[in-house]
Amino acid sequence: MIVFNQLESNVRNYCRSFPTVFKKAQGSILEDENGCKYLDFFSGAGTLNYGHNNPKLKERLLDYINADGLVHSLDMATVAKKEFLIAFAEIILKPRELDYKIQFCGPTGTNAIEAALKIARNTTGRHNVISFSNSFHGVTLGSLAATANAYYREASGIPTIGVTFMPYDGYLGSDVDTTEYLDKVLSDRSSGVDLPAAVILETVQGEGGVNVASFSWLRSLLKVCRKHHVLLIVDDVQAGCGRTGTFFSFEEAGISPDLVILSKSLSGFGLPFSVVLIKPELDQWKPGQHNGTFRGNNLAFVTAKAALEIYWQNDCFSASVKEKGTILRNRLEQIVKNNWEWDFSVRGRGMIQGLDCKDGDLASNIARKAFEKGLVIETCGSKGQVIKCLSPLTISEQELEQGLNILENCFTAAFRSAVAVTTMHTG
Repeated sequence: MIVFNQLESNVRNYCRSFPTVFKKAQGSILEDENGCKYLDFFSGAGTLNYGHNNPKLKERLLDYINADGLVHSLDMATVAKKEFLIAFAEIILKPRELDYKIQFCGPTGTNAIEAALKIARNTTGRHNVISFSNSFHGVTLGSLAATANAYYREASGIPTIGVTFMPYDGYLGSDVDTTEYLDKVLSDRSSGVDLPAAVILETVQGEGGVNVASFSWLRSLLKVCRKHHVLLIVDDVQAGCGRTGTFFSFEEAGISPDLVILSKSLSGFGLPFSVVLIKPELDQWKPGQHNGTFRGNNLAFVTAKAALEIYWQNDCFSASVKEKGTILRNRLEQIVKNNWEWDFSVRGRGMIQGLDCKDGDLASNIARKAFEKGLVIETCGSKGQVIKCLSPLTISEQELEQGLNILENCFTAAFRSAVAVTTMHTG
């Protein structure tokens, strides 16, 4: 690791949690330069829903490259773009009766968030945006302003402005409907909260601790937005593309957001790719008004189209994600049940599940032990207290059980260690 310490910036992060040099990967398995193999319960922070080097997607990509298909084209029309647009409309939008225009942004989720915030502000003529406690939307200035965690916002160098934070579902307790509070402050011209252009949220907050908004809360939130003529933006960067069991995380709630952000697993292969889905009446851009050199990745168009055709033509893949999500949930709840006296809890939807250890040090200890035993898994939450399970959606049930066995063993070991330390201090 000497070369990384000498030459790479201090800003590097994940390599500190997973201190090895990875060389190759396939499916749900990572392998380092020494030949050590690791089960992946991280998936590039949700970028690899279909696994590493998915062979079906790789074949399409190599065929395209070998045929000298365009790699870079700014926002010019290409065959790869045309075929992706047709596939996305036919396989994803039309069956769900969704009507959106598609904007290709810069290559990452935060680029698409910036574009969506511009759209909302320009079409409504308002400046304020409502975001939520424990939200994470990116680290460029606009998206950073909508990110709740002070650790990220403090790195901006200037004050972040234009966003008012409201309590997310459950933030004030399970018996408080925070959409009622939002409705109250938006209805009261003396509340001190300016009428916003938009409300932006993740239906499942990944970085924030796997906090899940209930379907009833989401429906109520949409009603509040409609009442006050406020746009609703759903950030589906991590929770979308099948992670919750449906392609969009908001489908089962029966809502239709005004703007939807997709990135991470949209390409299907780990290639940089992001889009904003825009209700047609909101697509008021003038040509080139929001541009960039890497708007639309032709290689990503190819693999994204392949992923749609292979996994989303019918409900089979969605059903398998839900089944594995149930296995995951049940095993985590069993861990909690076996250690009931510590008041741990499980939350999540589909194949994004979190085990709340209440203690960041304990969660970090478990994740560290897991890596030593061959499992790559991260923590999240305001204090790093939640262990987040984010394996590829294509993981086999055998691999899923294997990873959960490692996690449970490490949990037990860390738990016993914590008990021993507590006993020693109190004794």
